[in-house]
Amino acid sequence: MVTNRTKPAIGKVISGTHGYFWWDGAICYEITSFEAKVKANRETINFSGDMWDDSKLMSVSGTWTAKVKKIYSRGKEYAEKLAQGLDPRLTLISKLADPDNGGTERVQINSCWLDELTLQAFENGKITEDEFSGGFVGFKYLDTIDDPCA
Repeated sequence: MVTNRTKPAIGKVISGTHGYFWWDGAICYEITSFEAKVKANRETINFSGDMWDDSKLMSVSGTWTAKVKKIYSRGKEYAEKLAQGLDPRLTLISKLADPDNGGTERVQINSCWLDELTLQAFENGKITEDEFSGGFVGFKYLDTIDDPCA
C-alpha cells in the first residue's frame, strides 16, 4: 500500500555528532564510531520447476563494532579474561539525540562478546584509536524517533 509522505525538513537529518555510547553502564565520551547490525541467517529453498531461489529464515545473529580514541587501556581486562579462557559479556547502549531533529533513539544490545580487540596500535602523528568488535544476543529499543514525514 502506498501512503502519502511529506518531504522531511533538513533539520530532521540526524548528525552522528550527537551520538553517545555506554559500555557496561559507563558513558564513553571518546567514542568515534559505533555500529550494531542484525543479520538474517537463511537457508536457500527451491522447488521443482522454479527458476528463482527463495530462502527460509533460520536464525538471526548480531554484530557490533566500536572505535574509541585511546585514553586508557580499556581492553586490558577483557583481553586478559579471553586469554584465560573466560567469556566476559557486556551490555552496550547507543544513543542518537540531534537537537535539530528533536528526537532521541537509544538501542541496548545484550550479552555482547568480543571477537576482536586492539591490544595496541598507533601511527606516528595521528590520533590513536582502539577498535572493538564482537557479537550479541538480543536488543531492545529504549527510545525511538517517529517518522516526521507520515
